[in-house]
Amino acid sequence: MGSRGPVPNRSDDLSRDRDANRGDKAPITKGLSRPARVPEPDPGWHPIARLLWDSAIESGQTDFYESSDYAFLFSICDDVSYYKKMTKRSGQMLASIYSAMETLLVTEGARRRVRVELQDEEAEQAEVVDMAERKRRLGLVV
Repeated sequence: MGSRGPVPNRSDDLSRDRDANRGDKAPITKGLSRPARVPEPDPGWHPIARLLWDSAIESGQTDFYESSDYAFLFSICDDVSYYKKMTKRSGQMLASIYSAMETLLVTEGARRRVRVELQDEEAEQAEVVDMAERKRRLGLVV
């Protein structure tokens, strides 16, 4: 049976092994990650559902997706398509769709809550510039 509260950190992210097994928690069972299969989007989807699919597939959070995450994203996009095609829309259904998208870390806020930050490739390769040395070379400081 699951527990309430935020999703716990992976055992690899904890500073000590005993933190993962604190209290009366069951030991952690681990499995192997497999290459993810990305299904083809449904050509009959509403354009907004297709936009959501395409943008999610191109986004960095998919670095963490497994095949089951892609299947869940497919299901969400199918729901979005159904919702957008309805003439009378349900606020409860929209709330459920947004909650499901948060589970897949589709938004920046959702990623920040679980402490995932996506970096630009250029940001990682940026050169550190010594401003004092640069000013001296430009003759701005004597």
